Amino acid sequence: MDSGTKDLLKAAIAQFLLTGRGYDRILKVSRTIANLVDAPQIEMHHVAEAINYWAFDRKLFG
Repeated sequence: MDSGTKDLLKAAIAQFLLTGRGYDRILKVSRTIANLVDAPQIEMHHVAEAINYWAFDRKLFG
């Protein structure tokens, strides 16, 4: 990941008070999204999409 992507992830951790488990899930989903488009590394939009899925899930079931 580049530094901008890491900064986005750090901001999500601070804003949503993510636990280690939440952080790990977002990274796993980000990697899956990147794999689906054959991206060699996780990019910012992959992490942003994973955070949106995580937030949506928390809103519905949290």
